[in-house]
Amino acid sequence: MLPDGTRDILGLWIENTEGAKFWMKVFNDLKTRGTQDILIAVTDGLKGMEQALNAVFPETTLQTCIVHLIRNSLGYVSWKERRAVAAALKPVYTAPTVEAALAELEAFEQGEWGRQYTPIAASWRRAWDQVIPFFTFPPAIRKILYTTNAIESINAQLRKIIKTRGHFPSDEAATKLLWLALRNITGRWGSSTHDWKAAMNQFAILYEERFTHPHR
Repeated sequence: MLPDGTRDILGLWIENTEGAKFWMKVFNDLKTRGTQDILIAVTDGLKGMEQALNAVFPETTLQTCIVHLIRNSLGYVSWKERRAVAAALKPVYTAPTVEAALAELEAFEQGEWGRQYTPIAASWRRAWDQVIPFFTFPPAIRKILYTTNAIESINAQLRKIIKTRGHFPSDEAATKLLWLALRNITGRWGSSTHDWKAAMNQFAILYEERFTHPHR
């Protein structure tokens, strides 16, 4: 997401494994090509992401994707109980403040589902510093920040294209196909994100000149 609220895809990288070294390469590449700052990075707990981001863009706010955190939590739960556990977790991430969210997490932890599935609350506590940044903003803006669903939608489209094509003779051949697909995807994007004007006002206060004068 760019400062004016429009979306863009800044790069395409192919690697066999991910980790801090890979993400360091990605962020250094972005910086070399002109990315001067990243205000907020929303991630789904990718291995090595935090270390690499802190090394290259140390002022960036790291926000865990709440949707992925919920999905990971439900991985501990039997199918027939997933809806009930998801409902029990909802008060945590929909709380009005960080303090209220922590109280709701404690209530979940001490409740029926928290006692039955103890790894869930533990996983939220481990990620807590990256869970809470979006509470700084009002509910309408939180919807922009708390999920990587937009990226997941793109990834799903790319996986479908790759599956249809099958085998590739080289990484270069795969990259060319993916680039063409991404060009078609981004060509259908509209203007700025919904509620972006309100978000801009909040970002201008929170990040000051990093947002209002990003090229300084």
